[in-house]
Amino acid sequence: MTDVTALLGGAVGAGRVLAGEAVSDDWFHDEALGAVPQAPAAVVFPESTDDVAIVLRLATEHGIPVTARGSGTGMSGACVPRPGGVVVSFERMNQILEIDTENQVAVVQPGVTLAQLDEATAAHGLVYPVYPGEYSASLGGNVGTNAGGMRAVKYGVTRHQVLGLEAVLAGGDVIRAGGRFVKGSTGYDLTQLIIGSEGTLALVTEAVLRLYPRPEHRATVLAPFRTLDEVTRAVPRVVASGIGPLILEYIDMLTMKGMEKQFGLDLGIPAEVEQAAMAYLVVALESGHQDRLESDVVTVATQLTDLGAVDVYVLPPGAATQLIEAREKAFWLAKAAGADDIVDVVVPRAAIAEFMARVSEMAQEQGTFVAGCGHAGDGNVHLSVFQQDPEARYKFLRGMFELGISLGGAISGEHGIGLTKKRYFLELEDPVKIELMRRIKAAFDPHGILNPGTLFD
Repeated sequence: MTDVTALLGGAVGAGRVLAGEAVSDDWFHDEALGAVPQAPAAVVFPESTDDVAIVLRLATEHGIPVTARGSGTGMSGACVPRPGGVVVSFERMNQILEIDTENQVAVVQPGVTLAQLDEATAAHGLVYPVYPGEYSASLGGNVGTNAGGMRAVKYGVTRHQVLGLEAVLAGGDVIRAGGRFVKGSTGYDLTQLIIGSEGTLALVTEAVLRLYPRPEHRATVLAPFRTLDEVTRAVPRVVASGIGPLILEYIDMLTMKGMEKQFGLDLGIPAEVEQAAMAYLVVALESGHQDRLESDVVTVATQLTDLGAVDVYVLPPGAATQLIEAREKAFWLAKAAGADDIVDVVVPRAAIAEFMARVSEMAQEQGTFVAGCGHAGDGNVHLSVFQQDPEARYKFLRGMFELGISLGGAISGEHGIGLTKKRYFLELEDPVKIELMRRIKAAFDPHGILNPGTLFD
């Protein structure tokens, strides 16, 4: 530990390195359930790309594992450090370098938070649309995990919004990929390769992000249904209607009741409707024109009624905000309730109904309790899994992931593989693809210092 601390202190300055008891346990973990916290030898706080390059050059020379960290809000264990390793914290590289209104892009350092960027873009009537549910999350972390969130049904995920990157390779070389343009066909797309790589290929030190005009008008429609099956079957129809929802979420009855109790949620729904509802569909709409928004609200309300909704409510702005904020905190609700795992399986949205029906059967057969909500518009299903027995939980989760893959989906829609899903990823993914990924990893990081143990053993 002394050697690592001395190396880093000599390279970037002793004031930018924490070691020993100065490293609190906040640095040992992220928000993943089931990931085992680990103490690093040191935490280093670079303030420039040159600092990052120096740190990685030293780490490669001395075989020191390096784990990048933004705000620590990830949910896959991807920023859990390695014993004897170094955490590279980007909290001091937190500058918005430019808001380019002509090209509608923002150039940011990795430590910039979503809240910080949203405030800056609002001043220009623009918006960065990716919001994975936690405004304290950093852009670097979002790039590393290819973060998604509720607005993905309209805007896509992080990889759809990142036009270019500056990144430092394991040996300290600095590369730039992409730029302030929306299309390019010049060799391999290294930007997209690095996005979602969970800190295993390179450390991102700058990102060029696509911005959009910020719509002035928004409305939220809430539709209770008698069954979850009715909700999931309604989703493809709503998407196909052409209204372009900003948010299209399902919430099951148990999660809604938990949100009402935990967060004081009061949506003004009559008791008899609540008693009849087993699941809810939330549709948020936005527009630059109030009359167009009102027309879209009428269209979606009529459609939901025709699709079997018990009733349809256009929520007042305060109640709508309260509902969306409560939905964003669903993870904390599940964690407080004692969930043993949180999954983010993704399937084609037309397959959600079959997936949920078969998962419910599996849970009953195996004595496992599941509840949840999800980004129904893009097929991203979030389930809280309550099963204390590790072997029984493994059996259930493996079966659920196998089911999702068989329906054309994937193990993770937005949280990433990290440490917590690595076993399932290595067991269930195509071995040819895994071997190719290993070779890509070796090309970027031949000495294996970048986030070792994430994705691969």
